[in-house]
Amino acid sequence: MTRIAIARCSKLHDYEESVRRAGGEPWVLDLATDRAADVVARASGILLTGGGDIEPSLYGEAPHPTFAAAEAGRDAYEIELVRRALEADVPVFAICRGVQVLNVARGGTLIQDIPSQVASALQHKREGAADPAFTLAHEVWLEPGSRLELLMRDTLTDIESCQVNSRHHQAIKSTGEGLVTVATAPDGIIEAVEDPSRRFCLGVQWHPENFYRTGEFRALFEEFVRAATR
Repeated sequence: MTRIAIARCSKLHDYEESVRRAGGEPWVLDLATDRAADVVARASGILLTGGGDIEPSLYGEAPHPTFAAAEAGRDAYEIELVRRALEADVPVFAICRGVQVLNVARGGTLIQDIPSQVASALQHKREGAADPAFTLAHEVWLEPGSRLELLMRDTLTDIESCQVNSRHHQAIKSTGEGLVTVATAPDGIIEAVEDPSRRFCLGVQWHPENFYRTGEFRALFEEFVRAATR
């Protein structure tokens, strides 16, 4: 059984279903009872999910006025979880807040509020869309030869870009140790990172799990589960 540990968040269904359709068995974590060390020992892979902002003191900054904290205890738990997973080379797939957790866990920093801190930024959080989960907001440019680009080749709109949904106001500023930028938005915002030295370590800023029915990003989950199975 390929057991995929999923960080608990407010909208779990699409993450669980994406894992199931890729051949994995979802295991939703309870940070009160599932110790990070035990999770890494028992799980085949770790899936970090979306949610609130990471406490800025964890990357050496004071909070921006837009700061909206995640659930109590979640930051410390997930940072420990991802550090232990990477030390053990347990596959990690990090989505939205998850890629920010991954980055901070590796010593990186974050842009706390894209609209007020990045000049000429695209709209990375679609306000007023009928269903923002499925609204394609902008394109991302993929790094040729990266794991992400190789996985996405069947769905690319041209040689090196694809359309993504988007609902975040924060993003990676400086990348953490070992992480390589493999996708950016046209405004320069980092949209994906990976660690080529690990069996599987990929983080994306958009929400691929929302498309489990239509399959645009199924290859990402399938490769994650394959790596976890190996």
